[in-house]
Amino acid sequence: MTDPEFPDPADALVLDADCARCPALVECRNRISWGVGPRDATIAVVGEAPGAGNPDADRWQGGNWTGMSYTAQHSGRRIRETMAAVGYEDGVFYTNAVKCFPSDGEGSNRAPSAEEKANCLDHLVAELEAIEPNVVIPTGRHATESVFSLDGESLGGFLETVLEPVESERFGYTVVPLLHPAYRDVWLSRLGYELDEYFEALEGLLP
Repeated sequence: MTDPEFPDPADALVLDADCARCPALVECRNRISWGVGPRDATIAVVGEAPGAGNPDADRWQGGNWTGMSYTAQHSGRRIRETMAAVGYEDGVFYTNAVKCFPSDGEGSNRAPSAEEKANCLDHLVAELEAIEPNVVIPTGRHATESVFSLDGESLGGFLETVLEPVESERFGYTVVPLLHPAYRDVWLSRLGYELDEYFEALEGLLP
């Protein structure tokens, strides 16, 4: 795969530059990681939350440092490579269910709390209303929980939802959950897919 193009900071959709709804996240974040991409994107990819990132990286430092979602060296590049592999090198808006880095207190990230996800939910709604995508792709359990909750739906087992399209009555888009790119290799075989088959299945669900 070719290296993905680094996003233009001008394409970041900043909704609340000084958001302070989650005091614990304000304390540990460096920057708020806003959604980034074209406003007329047909697909929105929703991640969990930015990781700690690497401020010493050349460009792909991560949303905690760039202020843009899915710009980490590993996960950011991998999900963008995935979308390019299925025909969407452009026309994708990338965001997170939680916009700030949730620190575990030791420099790594923890799962965002239910309260943090709830606090950030209307930011996600505002993004989806602004973009009006045809397809929303949540990556991983926490992102899928947040996206499902917008339609009042709860999430049982996450793996059962992967690549199983669900229509949103509230917004009219199709939800297609994916494995989180950081853990894709761990879980892919449990779903019975080779990587090329996984890409082929995803491509077949996109407009």
